[in-house]
Amino acid sequence: MTTADAFFDVPRSPHPTSRGPVELPILYRDATTVVAMFAVDRARAADALADTGLVPLPLPRGRALAAVAFYEYRTTSVGRYNEVGVALMVTRAGEPARPWRWADLARPPAVRRLGMYVLDLPVSTPLADAAGRELWGYPKFVTELPLRVAGREVDATVLDPDGRTIVTFAGRLGPGVPAPPLSLMTYTRLGGSLIRTHVDVRGRSWLRAPGSARLRLGASPHGMATRLRALGLVDARPAIVLATDRFQSRLHAGTPAP
Repeated sequence: MTTADAFFDVPRSPHPTSRGPVELPILYRDATTVVAMFAVDRARAADALADTGLVPLPLPRGRALAAVAFYEYRTTSVGRYNEVGVALMVTRAGEPARPWRWADLARPPAVRRLGMYVLDLPVSTPLADAAGRELWGYPKFVTELPLRVAGREVDATVLDPDGRTIVTFAGRLGPGVPAPPLSLMTYTRLGGSLIRTHVDVRGRSWLRAPGSARLRLGASPHGMATRLRALGLVDARPAIVLATDRFQSRLHAGTPAP
């Protein structure tokens, strides 16, 4: 007998894609995630956001926050797949962009102004690719994304569609402390409009020191490698890493940003 779970027992509706209909919100019941967070040059981040209507949230000493997130989705409503996201913490241009805006992360994602602008989001299945690009405007492409997490050991790779290495993230993570799950709000562009999407997340996580883990670019000339290089993420040590093998989430339909 299946026990009811209010987190997943939510109204859903079908949305057409070129690979068939997808019911939203997409439900993620069992996954592992490793999210590496980097302090990058704010001017470089601003260049990556040109013409988006967004600006990087400032950190001290002229820095901004970039995240490179690795996902192994084992059980979802659109099948099993892997995904890797590169994103910048942003706010809308013209809004106050002071460090105190970090308090916005304590608000429910559906009402936040502070979000993550997604620069790249490769996935390992055609359905996840079509749904992401067509329904949200996520910058996806299909490729192999091997991920191995064993305790504090991480070994992740992003290959380009021709099998060349775009980037790796590997090493032994340092000690950590339990951390609450971090729900998300993402910004993308679809059909010329800025789209905001909220992702409700649950599951115990660990906030860890980077230890020996490093992000290193490979030899691929792919655009994702070009964007990582432009941010200065060539041979980079993260500031912190958020990791869990108990990730669960709901990915909602996007809405035009007001």
